[in-house]
Amino acid sequence: MTRAVRSAGVAAVLACVLAACSADPAPPAPTDGATASPSASADGTRQPTDDGAETDLVDGTSDPVEDSVYPRVGDPSVDALHYDLDLTWDRHRQRLRGVEVLDFRATTTGDSFQLDFGAPLRVVDATLDGLPVETEHDGKDLVVHAAVEADRTYTFALTYAGRPRPVRAPTTRSDFSTTGWTVTDSGSVWTMQEPYGAFTWYAVNDQPSDKALYDFTVHVDAPWVGITNGTLESREVVDGQTVTSFRLQEPASSYLITIAIGDYAVRHDETSGGTPVTYWALRSQRGAFADLSYGTEAIEWIEQRLGPYPFSSAGIVLTESTSGMETQTLVTLGDSDYIRSRPVIVHELVHQWYGDLVTPTDWKDVWMNEGMTTYLQLVYESEHGGTDLDEQMDQLWTYDATFRGQAGPPAAYDPQEFGAQNVYYCPALMWHQLRLKVGDETFWRLVQEWPRSEAFGNADREEWTSWWEAQTGLDLGDFFDAWLLGSTTPDRGL
Repeated sequence: MTRAVRSAGVAAVLACVLAACSADPAPPAPTDGATASPSASADGTRQPTDDGAETDLVDGTSDPVEDSVYPRVGDPSVDALHYDLDLTWDRHRQRLRGVEVLDFRATTTGDSFQLDFGAPLRVVDATLDGLPVETEHDGKDLVVHAAVEADRTYTFALTYAGRPRPVRAPTTRSDFSTTGWTVTDSGSVWTMQEPYGAFTWYAVNDQPSDKALYDFTVHVDAPWVGITNGTLESREVVDGQTVTSFRLQEPASSYLITIAIGDYAVRHDETSGGTPVTYWALRSQRGAFADLSYGTEAIEWIEQRLGPYPFSSAGIVLTESTSGMETQTLVTLGDSDYIRSRPVIVHELVHQWYGDLVTPTDWKDVWMNEGMTTYLQLVYESEHGGTDLDEQMDQLWTYDATFRGQAGPPAAYDPQEFGAQNVYYCPALMWHQLRLKVGDETFWRLVQEWPRSEAFGNADREEWTSWWEAQTGLDLGDFFDAWLLGSTTPDRGL
């Protein structure tokens, strides 16, 4: 997620930009294109993919928790392992039809389990391990009435349809007020869903501690195309519809999943390290590829600081939003001069290491994503003609108390102030102070080692700070507590 920091300095930081019902009657079964995707059938029976392989569900194993900031979203009784989503978008009626196959591990024994699922969507059919099950859909809560046993793996298949809509975001920021499935006047679609909102378009355990693998198939009238995370496995036109299939090979939290649907063109590139990079822009967004193509060079700059790019593919999709979001392997950018700028592209790509490779267990620790990413953005700007880094840090000192007063400490913020300046700039200043304390060599070595130490997993503040103490041999408890939990700006000599 992006916060605007002008290269002329942090003095303009208060002008910020984001990084990113009336119910239908019960719909008929989606028979016109909403079929099960290649790796699973609608009744939940797992099928081999075209190359004969099957998804390794172990890679999606997590230890889900109940979120301390937004406890109404997500359920720790479900450990999602693999989502297989087959989606058909009718842009004229603005109607979504879907077949979902979810492999999950029950973490508790009970007579039901629960997922998050948008209220405008309606269940057509549901099975568990191929047998019909009853569901209860109250608001965003989808309760499946079927007995499950702890540590057993199940396959839940869901057919659904409806007109998705975004949900209110818990923020006072001016650049976004809703999250989830967003439809433009033309019928094109984009999504940004931090801290939640994936449930607006599929049934999901929508909390960051539950990472899972994904396969997607998207149908839309040609020449439009559907785009999601991961590697494009196939693209063809069938009966007048563009059908695309994507595979996300590494586990991801639901807020890092994206989908965009529209009249898109595509360009391909590759980093010097061999990572394929794909850029998508709407044909109406003139000059877009000239801006987006900087992503390749940005990855190469970041790799000098953080080591090799951590995923099997990279990319950027430009949407009609005004925000930017670090969606895994495929950054989602809005269409404005600032969001298309090089510093923002760097910011969102740094998140692939800080936020995507290692993801907070709980939303109280969003500072873990944004603090380091903001700091590296400022380092980048200082090295590319912007204000000297020390000058930027001096400016941040003058704002730190204001940020804490407005939204609280970075690791104990007001839940209705999600994504405020305090989780970006206060921890960025903290990292600079820690750099001065431990020295450049130790600092940059550990900044690179941390994401690899917890690769493809989750972590919380205690794990992060304990790791830094162990690696440096320093007692940093008071330092981190003052910066992350303090209501006032820490003393420079701490």
